[in-house]
Amino acid sequence: MTVIRVLLADDHPVVREGLRGMLAAEPDIEVVGEASSGPEAVALAGRLRPDVILMDLRMPGGDGVEAIGRLAGTTVVVLTTYDSDADILRAVEAGAAGYLLKDTPRAVLADSVRAAARGETVLAPAVAGRLLGRMRADTAPRAEQLSARETEVLALVARGLTNGEIGRRLYVSEATVKTHLLRTCAKLGVSGRTAAVTKAIELGALPAPGQPR
Repeated sequence: MTVIRVLLADDHPVVREGLRGMLAAEPDIEVVGEASSGPEAVALAGRLRPDVILMDLRMPGGDGVEAIGRLAGTTVVVLTTYDSDADILRAVEAGAAGYLLKDTPRAVLADSVRAAARGETVLAPAVAGRLLGRMRADTAPRAEQLSARETEVLALVARGLTNGEIGRRLYVSEATVKTHLLRTCAKLGVSGRTAAVTKAIELGALPAPGQPR
């Protein structure tokens, strides 16, 4: 069994203790470190090489968004109480792989950590709804709302490529790939890359498996 190494970044010790306790029950997840600020998270990530970082947004001494921008190539999932449009967009544009709220149930949190470690995009339903509202003018997902680059990235996801592989193929950073995927998920009204591929096929933006590309 592959164990997912997680770094917690939150300025409240009681929150970190609670998260550690929640994840300790999962045999395939190990908390390998804790940070109380963005800069400390960046330093620990360089030393511990976690698979996933659960990052709060607002911390004294350096916020989470700034840290995300310095952690290119590392999977960062925002875990915060803030769900404003501005906070969500800042995190997405910095390269976050997901955005969860602190009222996320334990089982959902654990599954989200696993999904993020697999390279999937994870969004709390409320967050997906807010992104959807900002990025679409109407309420029904439409394939034509995807940009050419978003469709290109999604096609490579459908072929099984990881974010890193997609970035190398398209000559962009892994953080840029994550941003494209988050925007795609928001436009399609889904919360993960697998669901985004499925929805894109349903809407005709991608060919169904076995059909010509």
